[in-house]
Amino acid sequence: MALKKKPAEPWPVITGEYEVGNPENPVVVCTCGSHIKGSDLLAAGAALAGPCKTENIGIEKMVANIVSNPNIRFILITGMEVKGHVTGQAALAFTQNGIDKEGRIIGAKGAIPFIQNLTPESIERYKSQVEPVFMIDTEDIGAITGKIKELVSKDPGALDVDPMIIEIKEGAEEEVGGRLRPMAAEMVEVRSRMRGIDTAVTNSGLLNKLQAGIYAGKIEGIALGMTVVLVLFGIILKMAGGK
Repeated sequence: MALKKKPAEPWPVITGEYEVGNPENPVVVCTCGSHIKGSDLLAAGAALAGPCKTENIGIEKMVANIVSNPNIRFILITGMEVKGHVTGQAALAFTQNGIDKEGRIIGAKGAIPFIQNLTPESIERYKSQVEPVFMIDTEDIGAITGKIKELVSKDPGALDVDPMIIEIKEGAEEEVGGRLRPMAAEMVEVRSRMRGIDTAVTNSGLLNKLQAGIYAGKIEGIALGMTVVLVLFGIILKMAGGK
């Protein structure tokens, strides 16, 4: 029989828009932007099932609930992708790659994939504990429940560690390297948009300079052409008068 461990109490430790099954089951199902009937997923063997719509705080809460239960060994990422946030791809990238020194999920394509509440230890625990299974853009209940049952049959047993508790703070700040790093993902998005606007303004200025240069070149070309024509016309008239 596979090893089972007692999860944190209460479990899940972070409240959210999900449904809870047997905490000894090895599968968590992330349905991204889809609201799939949870009872079918739980009956198939999922310990937890529900949507995850943001590629920052949403992933952090999901990680907190997983590392607080060593019985969870698989994360099934399915449902329809969340436009803009691209949460499913971000969750897969996070599980496979982790984050860089700025807290950005390595390889994530979403708008604001910045992790702010997870320690390096909790990220390593998560990556060593679960195996990601990617079925994004799938809402077929039969296919999803079939995959859950398959994963349950492969249950390696609980990771032989104690539950890890992570505190998730939204909109907070932390000190990193002697400076404050903003923790609100919205601030990251605002700064990103400001950089985008600054770039657009710069590019617009360069384009205007280019267009002005082209226009000035045209005027100079026309003037030079007229001058040449007049000179040639004068030469022709002089030659004609000499005859």
